[in-house]
Amino acid sequence: MTNIPLSKTSRTVSWICQIVAAVILGQTLFFKFTAAPESVYIFQTLGAEPWGRIGSGILEAVAVLLLLIPATPALGGVLAAGLMAGAIGAHLTRLGIEVQGDGGTLFGLALAVMVASLVVVAVRRRELPVVGARL
Repeated sequence: MTNIPLSKTSRTVSWICQIVAAVILGQTLFFKFTAAPESVYIFQTLGAEPWGRIGSGILEAVAVLLLLIPATPALGGVLAAGLMAGAIGAHLTRLGIEVQGDGGTLFGLALAVMVASLVVVAVRRRELPVVGARL
C-alpha cells in the first residue's frame, strides 16, 4: 500500500471517520465473542448462529485493525462498508429496524459505520490496491 499525500483537512476527516468506525465496530466485538443474548438472538433469527456471529466478529476485528493501521485504512473502509451493507440488509429484511426493544440503536450504529467507512474510502480511494490508481 502506498500512502498518497492528503491535505491536512482530508487526513483529519479520514482519521475522525476511521476512529468512529473502529470504536463502534470494536465495542460490538465484546457482545459477539461473549455470545451475548442479543447477538445470539440476531444470528439465530438470521439462521447463522454461531458461525455467522463468530465469523462476522472476526471480519469486524480485521476491519478495525485495517482502519487503524496507517497504511491500510482504505481497505478497512471497504471491508467495514461491506460488513455494514450486510448488517443493514439484515435489518431491512429479517430483523427490523428495532431489535429486542433497542429503539433502533443497532441499526443506527450500522448506518454510522457505513457512512464513516464510505467517507474513508472516498478520501483514500487512491490508496486502494489495483483500482486506486484509476480513481
